Amino acid sequence: MDQRHVRLVQQLSFLLPRGDLKKMTNIRRIALILAPLALSAGLAAADQGPAAPAPGAADTSELETITVTAQHRTEAAQDVPIAMQVVTSQQLEQLQATDLAGMDGYIPGLSVSDEQPTQPGYTLRGISISDFGIGTDSPIGIYDDGVYAGKTGGALLLFDDVQHVEVLKGPQGTLFGRNSAAGAISVVSNAPTDEFSTDATVRFGNYGTRYLDAMVNAPLIDDTLTGRVSFVDNHNDGWLRDDATGATYHRDGDWGLRAQLLWKAPADTSVRLIWEHEELDQPARPAISVVSLPASPGLPTFPTNPDTWVSPFTAPLMNDVVDGRETRSFNGLTLRIEHSFDIGDFTSVSAWRHFDTFNREDQDGTDRLYLYFDDANIERNTSYSQEFTLHGKSSLADWVVGASYYYEDGWQDSQLNLYTNTIDTLLNNTQGIPGGVYGPISAVTQPLLGISLLGDPWQESMYNQLYARATALYSDVIWHLASQWNLTTGVRFTDDQKDFSWYNPPRIATALDASLAELTQVGFPLPPFPFDQNLVFNYPISTDAPYRLHNSWTDLSPRVVLDYKPVDSELFYLSYSRGYEAGGYNALQPGEVYDPEYVSNYELGVKSELLDHRLLLNASVYYYLYTHLQNLTLVTNTSAIPEYEVTTSDQHATGVDFESRWQATDALSLHVVAAYIDQTYVSYVAPDGTNLAGQAVGTPFWSFAGGFDYRWHQVAGGDVDLLVQGAYTGAQRCNADSAAQGSCLVIPAFHIGTAETRADARLGWTSGGRAPVTVAIYGNNLFDKQYATGINNITATTLGTPFTDITAPRFYGVELGIRY
Repeated sequence: MDQRHVRLVQQLSFLLPRGDLKKMTNIRRIALILAPLALSAGLAAADQGPAAPAPGAADTSELETITVTAQHRTEAAQDVPIAMQVVTSQQLEQLQATDLAGMDGYIPGLSVSDEQPTQPGYTLRGISISDFGIGTDSPIGIYDDGVYAGKTGGALLLFDDVQHVEVLKGPQGTLFGRNSAAGAISVVSNAPTDEFSTDATVRFGNYGTRYLDAMVNAPLIDDTLTGRVSFVDNHNDGWLRDDATGATYHRDGDWGLRAQLLWKAPADTSVRLIWEHEELDQPARPAISVVSLPASPGLPTFPTNPDTWVSPFTAPLMNDVVDGRETRSFNGLTLRIEHSFDIGDFTSVSAWRHFDTFNREDQDGTDRLYLYFDDANIERNTSYSQEFTLHGKSSLADWVVGASYYYEDGWQDSQLNLYTNTIDTLLNNTQGIPGGVYGPISAVTQPLLGISLLGDPWQESMYNQLYARATALYSDVIWHLASQWNLTTGVRFTDDQKDFSWYNPPRIATALDASLAELTQVGFPLPPFPFDQNLVFNYPISTDAPYRLHNSWTDLSPRVVLDYKPVDSELFYLSYSRGYEAGGYNALQPGEVYDPEYVSNYELGVKSELLDHRLLLNASVYYYLYTHLQNLTLVTNTSAIPEYEVTTSDQHATGVDFESRWQATDALSLHVVAAYIDQTYVSYVAPDGTNLAGQAVGTPFWSFAGGFDYRWHQVAGGDVDLLVQGAYTGAQRCNADSAAQGSCLVIPAFHIGTAETRADARLGWTSGGRAPVTVAIYGNNLFDKQYATGINNITATTLGTPFTDITAPRFYGVELGIRY
């Protein structure tokens, strides 16, 4: 290794954070194995022989053909009669997207929030994943190499050696299963290949951004066994600072490792084994108070008045959550076996997933003990899945049949933490007891006996246990009616079995109980107050022992598609599909069971490539009707802390999706994508009794994204590439319950639910040669647009402390990459 290699290795070794020494030492060891190998091999290759043509020298006047597996068959995306958008690895790199949330805004109709990565938010065509309880499933299926990822701890992982992402809109229940009623997002990783290859990318940016990914792919035994190892590390120092403590929030801190083996076994068989690991450790979501606080021990105005609120962009951040953090440890194993028979190709996918998550965050937005309230979501989840498919084709039809089994063992602790001082504020505000109970008692006992009941912690928990089993059989056949006509018929039968339990033991208040016992012992007359009674999780049916239920549901989900292809470059299709999400449970209300969700979707679409495959035009028009749609809703309880619970509604929507990509010249490409949706309630009564039938659900009418990519060839022996793009999401459509839910608000200080824009750019140079080097500068959110994410009213009606969070500011940095 010459001095150039040594210097690069030394530089890479210092990219990773210097946190816990033992953990970071292990991470750096992994990085030092992968990154130097990638860079050293690339530099060595660059020294050999004459330089190859610059990467842009080939003819790129046609659009790239993208293949997908949306129908469990490998097909060109333009031949699939499904509304979909595909994001390539190159597009992910150009956006500096480290996970699915990094694409937010650029796939109209899809919104992804990583404000809480262990409890992410997804919305597709107006349908959301919002419930964090393990009692319900997801209407949007997230799949990692064909394996269902769930909706919480495993649903938003770092991109690690990703090939492309397929976003399928509309019900995909026939082929993907019960939890894809609104659509499916399929993340496909790169498989090991026969040739040795390496790559590495590093980024440095503002707010202490440090990013590294590296990959090594190598044949191990002749041409039969190949290995591939990739590593990614994503850290920054945070961009929001606590005005009282100086602690930083919105600080990324995660890393992942993926290792694969591909064995080309005899008899036309391949075996691929994938191991994935990820560690997340970062501060929890901050809470920015929007009310002005008087000097301690003064209380905020109650009831709170939005007209007097202050802007979260100028308000001080002061959080005092104890042990506030968000962590995740994730492991996954996938075994994929493929074998070709005379009748067709057989595939077996076996998978195991396990994660542990912890997310404890401030829920009052202040640093006052008498207003203190936090909650924690703690999960432990293990799942197993097995899927068998057999697909083949003939002159009559292309067909696929399959069977799948899914088992999930989930445990959750929904935890509330407050202090006796907080309870006094609750009693003062909601029960009309001036000063509460614990303060007045302590005013007497402290000087007389040296015993105070203030400052004592109080914790309540709702423990849930889930055992879920889902078995399915499905078939999908593309009938070739004529040379230009196809009829697709598919159906899936699903059987869901669930066992669920609730357990809310008596609150834990050790210090308080000890003080009360002392007062009792000395004969102090305590008032008739339920000191040992839970405030929120007060359900006798599940206090002494877990309350258990077993339920089962079955479903038959069909799809029918008629497509017409007058020429190879044009496809017209008309489809009907039905989606299903299994019934479930309200994790915070013992005994409350939800019916399954159903959706019927009708769609008319066209896919075309014009001007000798230089112009792509895709569009679809759809209508859907949802019944029993499950949504997370704030349910106000004026005697205790309000709770977010699942409510159900019927909704319908009409919408349009549009996509256009134009390779105008060899150097210039342009793209525009758009979505329109008109979504309203068919039937729904809000928690306060308001009938919202006929009113808007809240989804914006319009969302757009577009941009251009221009390339200059043969500049200093390489290519210069400029990408500029932007996205627009319209304003929320408010209804009579929007203010209570915090999704729409117009007040003098700030607005909630307004239209949002973002703009991004990247300028890079890539050399020629066998090991091209890339140097780039980038900027995300170029115009530094920040928005309030919504008002959290969980303590507004009890403590008078509504709060919010804000979106990220401008990020910019430099990038260095090498591939061989």
